[in-house]
Amino acid sequence: MRDLHASLPRPAADDDLSARIRQAAHLTGEFLLRSGETATQFLDEYRFAADPALLDAAARAMVPLIPPTTEVLAGLELGGVPVATALSLHTGLPIAFIRKKAKIHGTCRLAEGADITAKHVLIIDAVVNTGGQIALSAADLRPLGATITHALCVIDRGRSGRTTLATHGVELLNLLELT
Repeated sequence: MRDLHASLPRPAADDDLSARIRQAAHLTGEFLLRSGETATQFLDEYRFAADPALLDAAARAMVPLIPPTTEVLAGLELGGVPVATALSLHTGLPIAFIRKKAKIHGTCRLAEGADITAKHVLIIDAVVNTGGQIALSAADLRPLGATITHALCVIDRGRSGRTTLATHGVELLNLLELT
């Protein structure tokens, strides 16, 4: 069994945010990852996103990382939605909620909420491992008129995400990184 999360975020000397996220989200046990690998430690993004004070603190710290050309925040289903919402509350930027697949009923849209046509869109996710879903979403959003050059996450797990995204023309920005 491979332990992908042996080194979780450590707090900076003057900031306890990473320690607070670690305390809220770090789980031990046996976990099957999306990649098919198993891990003995897991960072549960929903646990820190479900804590209003912790989510707010993370969003506040992420605001300076938003590229100045950003016109729309694109929260990925499901983990990116609360992070994008919190960022929107701090910045006033509109949000598009991005589905993994367009529904076959209702509006039948992949991107709900803010219009992304001819806009600089920043993809938001809570945690990035391989970057696969961000790459897929960028590929789906570009034909809809979105300009996508960056993605932003709370935690980069330090695996292949940054490299994968670079090959798709997306620079990964992150608040915290596993080292």
